[in-house]
Amino acid sequence: MRKYLFIIIALVVFVLPVKSQQNSSNLQVKLLTLNELEQRIAKGKDTTYVVNFWATWCGPCVEELPYFEKLSTENAKKPFKVILISLDFKSKLKTAVIPFVVKNKIKAEVYVINEIDQQKYIDRIDKNWSGAIPATLILNTAKKVRGFYEQAFTYEQLTKAISTLVKP
Repeated sequence: MRKYLFIIIALVVFVLPVKSQQNSSNLQVKLLTLNELEQRIAKGKDTTYVVNFWATWCGPCVEELPYFEKLSTENAKKPFKVILISLDFKSKLKTAVIPFVVKNKIKAEVYVINEIDQQKYIDRIDKNWSGAIPATLILNTAKKVRGFYEQAFTYEQLTKAISTLVKP
């Protein structure tokens, strides 16, 4: 009886939390092509999208991620979506990006870019983008607004950029 009790306790303490954490992470972070991103945005015609391009190894990117997370939480009941697109190599999805998202408790939508040609996807996002990160795309198709920012934001700068671009 003690043997079975020990096994049950071990399962509850060690295995179930790891399995649960892995399952929630895998659901949170997926690969995404630009075509899929465009389709995703096309579905929400009245939605304002804030798409941030970042990487786990980019200090300024990591520093500003809490601002995007706060923005996502504050606007959860509005037609407003924050999408975080990691430019980490897709081979780093399970070893770097998912652990980073779990550790930092990121709840916003997170994807890893799934494109082969970096220059092509950079040009598709914005012809003036040098490819430097962090970079942020703000758009609302119903209001016909689009802004691209190749910079790191403070929370105040981010909210000002959105409110200036997407007037109520």
